[in-house]
This record gives sequence, structure tokens and C-alpha cells, in this order.
Amino acid sequence: MIFEGHEIIARYSDDRPPALAGISLHVPSSCLYAILGPNGSGKSTLLRALLGSIPLVSGSVVIDGRPLSSWTRRKLAREVGVVTQVESLAFPISVRELVAMGRYPYLGPFERERPEDRAAVVTALDKCEALDLAERDAGSLSGGEFQRVRIARALAQEPQALILDEPTASLDLRHEMVILELLRSSADAGLTVILVTHHIETAARFADRLLLLDRGAVAAEGTAQEVLREDILAGVYRWRVAVRDNPVTEKPSVTPLSR
Repeated sequence: MIFEGHEIIARYSDDRPPALAGISLHVPSSCLYAILGPNGSGKSTLLRALLGSIPLVSGSVVIDGRPLSSWTRRKLAREVGVVTQVESLAFPISVRELVAMGRYPYLGPFERERPEDRAAVVTALDKCEALDLAERDAGSLSGGEFQRVRIARALAQEPQALILDEPTASLDLRHEMVILELLRSSADAGLTVILVTHHIETAARFADRLLLLDRGAVAAEGTAQEVLREDILAGVYRWRVAVRDNPVTEKPSVTPLSR
């Protein structure tokens, strides 16, 4: 699944600078694409723009060669799994029921779960190491457990693309690696993955391409070696850094320096 943005401009109010100031991007199919940037740089807003969740002042979004406006919400829900940064539960629900909501785009009104729906739920929970949580009340989960369950729900959709906003927030070291390796292997298997992260080295290690935003504009785009340069990062984050090759990952390693 290919995502394209063309000169996207979006703003939340007329008396403030644009949240997105003419952003263009191309996300190839089967790519793990990481979006980086300081707080307030427009990362989450860009995800909303790609999903049609906010109106654009100008510009366009194209998915698989079709304008976003030509996609029905149901069709988009089948093809794109989404994990937002924040979510609250409106009513009591079990973990299994929550993950099964990922199958709703495939079911008609009042249609009961089919064997393939149940299998997709179990597979998604297992991939996120959350199968043992299936009968728990979702409201009783820790932050990290809830995050893994939300990712499982998106995977249960069996989408062609995943869009995730800070997917490893609240996760411990083990489960952060479980999810990151799952996303990497999913991209290698053909899934398009777009994720927002604050973790620069995570992006360097796992992503095929990086988009670095600064105050709503593109500061750099490309491979980790092309984007994670000392001069670029210091300009965007307003802080001196040292960039060295990590001998273990063979990717750039970024160290913030003292004042």
C-alpha cells in the first residue's frame, strides 16, 4: 500500500501558524516509515491528515493511486489499521472483545463472528504476547498491556497498512523489542508501516526511511544515514548532538551532548 502527500497544509486556527506547512512525502509499499521531530512539530497531525481525520487547507493525500476522498470509511478501515496515541474505554469490555473490534469492517450489521474472525483475533493476540490477557477486563490492564492489546486489535483487521502513533509508549524493554521486531517483520512480509516515534535510535535501527519534521515542515527525509546528521539534528532539536555508527546495529547512534 503506497501513501503519498502533496504539499499538505493544515491548521487548527486562523490566528496560529500552520500545523503542517506544505509537507510532501512518499511512503513505498512494504516499507517501515518513521516520522520524527520535536514536540509540536506536526507528527500526529500528519498522521491525521493521511487518514482524512482533519480538513486540509490545501494539498492532497493519495493512497494506492486513489485520492483519499474516493475511499469509503469502511474500505479504509479494512485496509488500514490505526493505533492512536491516546485512547480511553467508554464501557467495560474484555480484552478479547476489544481485539475482536478489529474485525468489524468485515462484518455486516448483526452478523456474528466467523471462524476466520476468531482465528485472526487469536493470531493477533499471540503476536503481541497478549494471549494470556484475553479474558481480562481491558480496564484492569497496565499501560503497557493496554498498548499491546491495542496493537493486536489493529493487526486483527489484517490490514494492508498500519499507522501507529508512539506504539512503544509505556512498554518495557522486552515488549518494546517484541513490537518493533513484529513491525519490522510485518513490513518485510509486505505490510506498509508508518509510525511516529520520539526514539531516534529506534527509528534508525528499524525503519527503511525517516521523515524529520520541524515546526510543521520537512527538515529532512531519507535513510537513517541521510537524515540523522549532527548539523540537521542540532538545528531541529536546538541541542548539540554527536552521531556515531553503532557497531552492533551498524546504524547511526545519536548522543545528546552537555551544554
